[in-house]
Amino acid sequence: MDLNKDVKYIKGVGPNRVKLLNKLGIFTLKDLITYYPRTYEDRSKPKKLYECVDGEEVLIEVIACNRLTDAWLKGKTMQKLQVRDETMSATIIWFNQSYLKGKFEIGNKYRFYGKINKKFGKIEMISPVFDNIEKKQNTGRIIPIYPLTYQLSQNTLRKIIEAGLHEIEGNLKETLPDYILEEYKLQDINKAVKSIHFPKEFKDFNIARNRLVFEELLIMQLALLELKNSYIKEEKGIKYSKDVKMSDIINKLPFTLTKAQLRVIEEIDNNMESENNMNRLLQGDVGSGKTVVAMCAAYKAVKCGYQAAIMAPTAILAIQHLENFKKIFDEFNIRCELLISGMTKKKKEELLQRLKNGEIDILIGTHAIIEDNVEFKNLGLVVTDEQHRFGVKQRTKIAEKGQNPDVLVMTATPIPRTLALILYGDLDISIIDELPPNRKKIDTLAVKKNMTDRINNFIKEQVKEGRQAYIVCPLVEENEESDLKSVEELYEKSRTEVFPEYRVEYIHGKMKQKEKDEIMQRFKNKEIDILISTTVIEVGVDVPNSNIMVIENAERFGLAQLHQLRGRVGRGEYKSYCILKYEGNGETVRKRMKVMCDTNDGFIISEKDLELRGSGDFFGTMQHGLPEFKIANLFEDMKILQMAQNVAIKIINEDPKLEKQENQELKNLIKDKFTKRIEI
Repeated sequence: MDLNKDVKYIKGVGPNRVKLLNKLGIFTLKDLITYYPRTYEDRSKPKKLYECVDGEEVLIEVIACNRLTDAWLKGKTMQKLQVRDETMSATIIWFNQSYLKGKFEIGNKYRFYGKINKKFGKIEMISPVFDNIEKKQNTGRIIPIYPLTYQLSQNTLRKIIEAGLHEIEGNLKETLPDYILEEYKLQDINKAVKSIHFPKEFKDFNIARNRLVFEELLIMQLALLELKNSYIKEEKGIKYSKDVKMSDIINKLPFTLTKAQLRVIEEIDNNMESENNMNRLLQGDVGSGKTVVAMCAAYKAVKCGYQAAIMAPTAILAIQHLENFKKIFDEFNIRCELLISGMTKKKKEELLQRLKNGEIDILIGTHAIIEDNVEFKNLGLVVTDEQHRFGVKQRTKIAEKGQNPDVLVMTATPIPRTLALILYGDLDISIIDELPPNRKKIDTLAVKKNMTDRINNFIKEQVKEGRQAYIVCPLVEENEESDLKSVEELYEKSRTEVFPEYRVEYIHGKMKQKEKDEIMQRFKNKEIDILISTTVIEVGVDVPNSNIMVIENAERFGLAQLHQLRGRVGRGEYKSYCILKYEGNGETVRKRMKVMCDTNDGFIISEKDLELRGSGDFFGTMQHGLPEFKIANLFEDMKILQMAQNVAIKIINEDPKLEKQENQELKNLIKDKFTKRIEI
């Protein structure tokens, strides 16, 4: 049996249907049998006609009282069939279905499944699906409902999937080792695949789904752990001296730290003083003060005789870090320097020599730090800012420039703690879950497009008072050309029609980094009043004078991303506003806008985002490199996820490279699912 067999050779497919299946991502027999239903209809338990309620969808078992009759109604043919059971009679109605003539014999019994219309004691059912009583094709069982493409009906897809299941009939090779199946009482693969499509009872569906979700999440966890393990060294880490106190720097700060910051600093301090290597994820909402925590760690490293490297995703953020670090470290005689790609050759060579000689204590820079010619004398601490811009490979490459230095990964992307534990399995996690008292609450308003003029007038009033504004355009189906067009069109309109008296500029991801940095620097220097942008500003520079963030088509963004964008304002002394312009009246859209207006807490928002959008969309453009889940839902399946993680850790501890015979199928599954797709 060949699971890679082209789906066009499956019974009932043919040349036309194969194109439709390909649109659904079904190319092989394996794709077909793992194309799981999105929901189910219980068509297994019939109701008596007298029990039927208006508006409900039900299964009835009835006898045909006459042959099908045709009638004309407003240019359509209407087919009618009188039926009855032992409680009362009903009329079944179809439109333009003349081919049904001759399908029903008087006195024969049939099953119908459809929506009930009950008025004045009479029952009608319009356009139901049906079967002869001895058949169970469309009724008499739990029926799977699949995501579809235009021109492919549920009935057709069900028949094709049934044909696919018939081809594999009990011959699928078991993918999970026996010891896992037994210990966790999981169903075997053949029963699970059959029951997920055509369960006899809903309990069968739950048993099957449980097994398939567990497998999917276990494979993800094993892949992540295996990949991370291949980059993590096993030797002991640096043991920093207890005599160097982080409180030295804390006492010199011009502001008071929050309890959350102090708690996290203590966790990092204990980590650094132990002989275990530090691999820690520092999560904190936008503006929660992660940089100060990094400063404390860098201070300890330097005062213990080591160098520190701080890696930022953009040059302008690196420059911002340098300014902040120098303000504090100059009085401690700690030498901070900047390494970015735009430097002159001479200046760079001189800097690299001083770094190698140990004359630089803290090097702050961009990806330029990773380059092979960058050598440290004694690198002890690596801090990477904004984890979703750096992968494991990159942070490992910089860690390899020292003798197993401590690693601190900072992210302002709030991820629910349980999920963070899963995605960053190799890292300890610290969370700053409190904002400094001086951070002003950002007023968030969700409005429709008809409020555009009022919003523009509000922007003008604020700019007149000396403030600055961001206007963000969405990704248009992730089509870069369209994104560009939307930004440039809005820029032209804003510059010439809406805000002609103000200095308007635009920025987008396709620009060269140097150009983007220059524009952001001008915005920071108050040389630009209104900046029109794509989400490129999501990881951005502090502009304390900007106090308005307008987000166009806010419904197209994830909540976590809206929250990140909102965090670009409210960084100064001025009252700040985030205005979400959205389209659509769907319940989910309204709920999401309400969440944004009701809370400024990034962790609450990320939980809601995961709940409302599901895990598939949660990571935006799959920034973590994880493939889409076919059946698992990270929000609903958190318990299974935690169980899968525990199993994965146990397996990897006992068999780090999955070399044991019993784990061969797991290794094959990882290879199959993650090869060429995972770039963590």
